[in-house]
Amino acid sequence: MGLYSLFENGACAPPPYLVIAFSLANFLGVWYTVIVKTWICRYIRRFSLLGLAVFIFFSCRTMDVAEKYPDMVADKDPVSAGTVEFEIDRFFSSNVDKKEAELIFYPRYNTVALEFRYQTIRYRQFWDLAGRQKFVQALEQYKEDYTARNLVNKYSKSRSVYGRFKGKIEWETFSITTPGLAYPTIELGYRFRGKDSGSPYFAVLQQSAKDEYTLNSDSSKPDSLQICTYYTRAQGEELARLFDQSFLLSLLGPVPDPENILPDEDEYREPEY
Repeated sequence: MGLYSLFENGACAPPPYLVIAFSLANFLGVWYTVIVKTWICRYIRRFSLLGLAVFIFFSCRTMDVAEKYPDMVADKDPVSAGTVEFEIDRFFSSNVDKKEAELIFYPRYNTVALEFRYQTIRYRQFWDLAGRQKFVQALEQYKEDYTARNLVNKYSKSRSVYGRFKGKIEWETFSITTPGLAYPTIELGYRFRGKDSGSPYFAVLQQSAKDEYTLNSDSSKPDSLQICTYYTRAQGEELARLFDQSFLLSLLGPVPDPENILPDEDEYREPEY
């Protein structure tokens, strides 16, 4: 028979200090159980809510990215794609000056920007996938006409002989100023320039256009300038190489192919006979 059973059956009265000790132990045991269980349940709920929040955050972000960038080829930051030389009109002259543009590839938009400076203004001329394909096709037609000697020295007939489409440009005088934004018509053709206008160039004419930021305001910001950039056949081929989609994707490193990603679970069904 245990000591506690002896006291419980009334065989003898427990000493006062034992009564206090038993009561204190019982009190501490009850509160220990309550506190520990409450703490465990509270933190289990917290971690569950945190995990749910993290899951919802990444699920929503994936949906938001896909909706925000419908033409995205990779969720990566812009990357330099190299530089290309081109020609541009000299002030008050029929001659041209050589310039250099830097190409920046924007994977989330699948767009390439040609960045160059002209008349103290910095331009960004954006080329999406369709625009780049039009450039390459027009360049091939120009080279065929050049080889076949089918070019005519009349710009009114040749300025858009290979097509036109809506483009996108930004321009700014200083880096601290708000850039202008416009969607000008881009014309693809050719033009004879240089001394006595004896040299043909593949030409990209960027027409003047209204600044989108001032269409619904009282701002007096001027329209974008009309600019024509010229390319020799070698310069045009170099830009076509930099416009190539496979080349641009190679700049991003390994990019998972959605078609080659295996599912998390394998579903297997027996064949029906």
